[in-house]
Amino acid sequence: MMNDAEIVSYRVYPSPNASVELTEITYMSGGMKVKGLLAEPKQEGEFEGIVYMRGGIQHVGMVRPARVAQFASRGFVVFAPYYRGNRGGEGRDEFGGADLQDAVSSVDVLKQSTKWKDGRIHLFSFSRGGLMALWTAILREDITSTVHWAGVSDVVFTYKEREDMRRMMKRVIGGSPNSAPDAYRERTALFRVGEIDARVLIIHGLKDENVSPEQSIMLEDALREAQKPVETWYFPDYTHHFPSWHNAKIVRDLTDWMKAQ
Repeated sequence: MMNDAEIVSYRVYPSPNASVELTEITYMSGGMKVKGLLAEPKQEGEFEGIVYMRGGIQHVGMVRPARVAQFASRGFVVFAPYYRGNRGGEGRDEFGGADLQDAVSSVDVLKQSTKWKDGRIHLFSFSRGGLMALWTAILREDITSTVHWAGVSDVVFTYKEREDMRRMMKRVIGGSPNSAPDAYRERTALFRVGEIDARVLIIHGLKDENVSPEQSIMLEDALREAQKPVETWYFPDYTHHFPSWHNAKIVRDLTDWMKAQ
């Protein structure tokens, strides 16, 4: 039986950025073959690593090559897991259940890049990816910093605030917070953020109606209560998706922040 993070195959992937090489990787996670996208700068050298935790579920919020290449062009090796059950990967996307192993294992997949600079791994997450990144930072001791942009931190809160997602969450998680409370509690990382050693940056638009700012505020409060280092960038006029010009600037700013940690 193959071990977690053992790479099964590589496939060259068309890159939208002339300075970045993309490779789709199939790797093992929990006994399943799952996939993700690796982005490496073409220039010579060793680079810090970012594991990019996508949002959404299944085809919604899927990893975008241009976005991953954007981060790599800032001088990082980037690996973005698709999570199981996506793009031909085995298993089923469970919205923070057993598929958390896909995120945790992806750190070791990134470390197999010959261009990775030993000792420096950061996490970047957006929306649902916040859940995946929080657990990865809790379960691993080799994470330098983690960025949570409009991130989910409490699955019960998500169920209550997103009526349009309840049917999907019942199907994927196995019921509602009332009928399957343990399944929701097991997915909620807020109770264990005291185990995070990485430095944390929280980014959120205060007009966000997809993932409410309260989720970030709860995370900030929990980290401060645990006396963990946390920085926040809140934007009063923005929703879940920022204007492209400011989004690009924030990517520059947050990657500079990562390098400074």
